[in-house]
Amino acid sequence: MYTYLLLNIGTLLGPLGLSFDKKVAFASRWKALFPSIALTGLVFILWDVWFTEMGIWSFNPDYLIGVYFLGLPLEEWLFFLTVPYACVFIYDCVKAYFARDYFQKYATQAAWGLFTLLIIIGALHYDHWYTAVTFFGLAGLLLVNLVVWKTPYMGWFFMSYLIALIPFFLVNGVLTAMPVVEYNDLENLGFRLGTVPADDTMYNMLLLLMNINWYEYFQSRFALPALRPQGAHV
Repeated sequence: MYTYLLLNIGTLLGPLGLSFDKKVAFASRWKALFPSIALTGLVFILWDVWFTEMGIWSFNPDYLIGVYFLGLPLEEWLFFLTVPYACVFIYDCVKAYFARDYFQKYATQAAWGLFTLLIIIGALHYDHWYTAVTFFGLAGLLLVNLVVWKTPYMGWFFMSYLIALIPFFLVNGVLTAMPVVEYNDLENLGFRLGTVPADDTMYNMLLLLMNINWYEYFQSRFALPALRPQGAHV
């Protein structure tokens, strides 16, 4: 009955314990991080409540402690704290430990290519709620980053996302294998990577990108010092 709670704790423990590392000093950016998590979480919690009520997904009570708010288990609320915390921590580690943004020169083309693919797949599966909302939502956020904000850190974002896929598949693999979270496959692509619905990879990207957009905004607003990559010249 504690499975989902333990997964949340396990997701948070490593990044939290390393948040005081002198190189990354992630704790010094909590001032920007927690508003970002809260604002993104508001969007995803409302989405989660909606989809749970529609039966797009559900939660197996055998693996929950039994505390619910707005129809969602407490563990699901914690998911939108622990996973963004861990993913943004990875993002800062990438910026701190890589000498340069190796994906920078490919990031814009990759983002436009992904945007196009998301629109095509979303249109082909417009009648599948999870696919349509996720793919069109991510396409819209990518478009804003590309056209309106002209986001300079997309290379760092893509690198972080690819690294974050490793813990993502470990955690989601457990959640979907037991299963703790059950999906209505009539509302998604119907294709799984192991036990994880393929749509989840884009859902995770949308969650991470929205958090990082807010995180970078609040870092700028609070004038927090920029991370200096290892080996970078002053």
